[in-house]
Amino acid sequence: MLARKKMENRLKKLITIVIIFIASGFPGFAQEENKSIAAGNQFYKDGQFDKAVEAYQKALEINSNNSIARYNLAAAKYRLQKFEEAEKDYTNTAEKTNDQAIKAKAVYNEGVALTKQKKLLESVASYKQALKLNPADEDVRFNLQKALEELRKQQKSKEPEKKQDQKQKQDQKKEQKPPPANKKQIEQWLQSLKQKEQEVQQKMQQQKRRSTSQPDKDW
Repeated sequence: MLARKKMENRLKKLITIVIIFIASGFPGFAQEENKSIAAGNQFYKDGQFDKAVEAYQKALEINSNNSIARYNLAAAKYRLQKFEEAEKDYTNTAEKTNDQAIKAKAVYNEGVALTKQKKLLESVASYKQALKLNPADEDVRFNLQKALEELRKQQKSKEPEKKQDQKQKQDQKKEQKPPPANKKQIEQWLQSLKQKEQEVQQKMQQQKRRSTSQPDKDW
């Protein structure tokens, strides 16, 4: 119980929603969109998340493809503990944006929102996708590992109840929900995660060596 509380406290520190601000002169943004997003950002900073939601929605009424407004709307909904709505907006942002940085953040926070809903299997899938988009993100790697460990604990605790859960599993299949991960799969994911981390560290060290041995490029 104590270990779980420590894990939850650490997750709370890492589960942070980053608001995206508009760079001045950002191409393609109408003046009214800028004003609405800027107003939403200020409301967000002031902790008035319900008003921030209204401002971001106004920007989306002007331009439904505005990925920054959509991402920030999800962040504000998350702060209001509307985790399911936030998850959907993060998913929508990731699907529509061409900005890889925004996509990576959106997929990661989609996983965070799923974790808050205790949808661990789905959150693992989001964290794995986010790690592919940004292999160097330590927060993604940490949350993925913790989600996998929590899945492993759940799987272990449910092993004696497998016979009693047969009917429930059949119902889940009818609802077309993803099948639960077994112990072997979880162990493989954890091992893969460790190998990926080693590869990232090696690449970072190689880049450091190259940067110290080669002159800067003349752009």
